[in-house]
Amino acid sequence: MSLLEIENLSVTIGGVPILRDVDLALARGEVMGLVGESGSGKSMTALAVMQLLPDTARAAGRITFAGTDILAYNEMQMCQLRGDDIGMVFQEPMTALNPVKTIGEQVAEGIRWHTGVSRHDAEQAARKILDRVGLPDSKFPLSRYPHELSGGQRQRVVIAIACALKPKLLIADEPTTALDVVLQAQILDLLRDLVHENRMGLLLISHDLAVVTDMADRITIMRHGEVMESGETAKTLSEQVHPYTRQLAQASMHVPKRRAKLPISPRVGEIGRVSPGKTLLTVSSVTRDYPGRRLSLFRPGMPTRAVDDVSFSMQAGQSIALVGRSGCGKSTLARMILALDRPTAGTIDVLGDRVSHMSEAALRPARRNMQVVFQDPYGSFNPRHTVERLVSEPLHLLETAPPAAERRDMVQRALHEVGLTPADMNKYPHEFSGGQRQRLSIARALITRPKLIVADEPVSALDVSIRAQILDLFAELNDRLGIAYLFITHDLTVARAITDDVMIMHDGRIVERGRTRDVLDDPQSEAGKALVAAAPDLHRAMRRRFEMQG
Repeated sequence: MSLLEIENLSVTIGGVPILRDVDLALARGEVMGLVGESGSGKSMTALAVMQLLPDTARAAGRITFAGTDILAYNEMQMCQLRGDDIGMVFQEPMTALNPVKTIGEQVAEGIRWHTGVSRHDAEQAARKILDRVGLPDSKFPLSRYPHELSGGQRQRVVIAIACALKPKLLIADEPTTALDVVLQAQILDLLRDLVHENRMGLLLISHDLAVVTDMADRITIMRHGEVMESGETAKTLSEQVHPYTRQLAQASMHVPKRRAKLPISPRVGEIGRVSPGKTLLTVSSVTRDYPGRRLSLFRPGMPTRAVDDVSFSMQAGQSIALVGRSGCGKSTLARMILALDRPTAGTIDVLGDRVSHMSEAALRPARRNMQVVFQDPYGSFNPRHTVERLVSEPLHLLETAPPAAERRDMVQRALHEVGLTPADMNKYPHEFSGGQRQRLSIARALITRPKLIVADEPVSALDVSIRAQILDLFAELNDRLGIAYLFITHDLTVARAITDDVMIMHDGRIVERGRTRDVLDDPQSEAGKALVAAAPDLHRAMRRRFEMQG
C-alpha cells in the first residue's frame, strides 16, 4: 500500500480550475520528484496535501495518507498530522522562520506541542536533531536567531523543524533553489540520509531536472495543473515520450547562441594587481571590513573581512561570471562596484571615474553607466506603481529629465527590447509571471543605456523554460548593444551558457580566473574543484540513475 496516494485531485480557486484530475502515488522510503514550469500546479498539489489552500479554494478527489482519506479532515485533525506524520520544507527559509524567536524555540515548539514533553526535554530533542542536520550546539547554540545564520544554515533549521518527530512523509518545495551548489549538495545528501534512516517518503518539488534525476526514484511531470507523464526517473527522462518532457530536458541544457567575443584575459590562479589600460571597470586591491559584534560595552569585537584584496578588470562588452559559496563576498563586491557600499581600502574605477571615492552628488552621472538586475524582481518593485513608472525610475540620473512624451517613448523602446509590448505600460507587477517580471527588471536596467549591468542571481528562481528565455535575452542584448555583464551566480550551468570569463571567489578573495570553459572543465583551485564537483549535471545524474537501476 502506498504511503501517499492522490486520486483524481481537482482544485478550483474562485471557480477557476487550478488542478485537473491529478494522480500520484508515493511509497515509504521512496523519493518522488514533482517537476514542471511555474504555474504548473506543483506547489498547489503540495498545499492540497497539507490542506493549506486559500480560503476560496475547493478541492475534490481523494488524498489518502497511510490508508486514510485526509481530504475530509478538519483543521484540528490536520494540525495533529502536520509536523508529526507530515513535514514540509518551504523554499525560502527566512520566510518560514520567525525572526523574533531563537532557533531552539522554533525547533522545540513542535516537539512540545505534539508530544507534551517538558521544555527541558524538548530542548534536548531540538539539540539532537539540529546536530543531526549539521548544526551542533557547540557552534550553533539554541539561543541564535535566524538572521545570525547563513541561507544554508537556515534551511537546515527548517529541515530540523520538519523532521524533528521523524515524519512518515516529507514534502520539500524547492528546498535548495537559493543555495550555492556546495550547500545544495549537502542539503540533498541530508535529505537522502533521512529518507534511508527513517524509511520516510519524500515528495521533492523542483524545477531543476538534474537535482530531481539525482535524487528521485520516480518522477511526475506537470503542466497547467495536469500530469503529463509519470514513471521511473531515468526511463522517463531518457525516452521523453511526451513532447513536454522533451521540452523541459532541452531547456535544462539550453545554451544561447552567441557571436565571437573580444579576447579574454589569460588564465591565472591567484589574481594580482591589474595592468593599466583602457578598460570599462578596474577594481584594484579592494578590501571591505565590517565591525564585529561587541564583546561588551568597552570591548569591540574583531572586524569581519568580507572582501580581501580583490583586483580585476573588465573590457567593454565582456561578460564575466562571479561564482562562489554563500558568504564568500560576491554580493558585497557587487555593491561596492555599484557604489552602494564603500571599500575599506582600494579603488574602483568605471570608465576612468573613481566611483569608490565620489560623493553622492558626483555619482549621479557615473551611475548612468551602471545598472543592476536583482534575483527577485518582485521584491525590487513597488507593487503600487505601474510598469511605466517602474521602468522609467533610472531616468532621474540623466542631466535633464525627459518630457513625458519622450519618457513614454523610452519606456516603450525598453519594453520592446525585452519582448514586452506598449500595452504592458499601464499594468502592475502582480499582473505578470515571474519571467515577465524579470524582463521588466532588465528593461529598467536598459533604459539609461548603461555600459555595465550587474546581474545578481537573475535566473536562480526561474523554471528551466523561462530561464532559457532570459539567458537568450541577455546574450542577445550583449551582442546587439555591447553591454558588459558581471553575472553573480551559483549555477555553473548558467556561467557556462552566458559568460566569456569566470572568477571563482572564496573567503573574500578571487582564487581563480580564466575562460569559463577552461576553468569549469579543469579547475585548479580547491574552491573551484569543490564547486564543480557539487554542481548538478543532468547527463551525469542520468548515468548514475541508470547504474542504480541495474
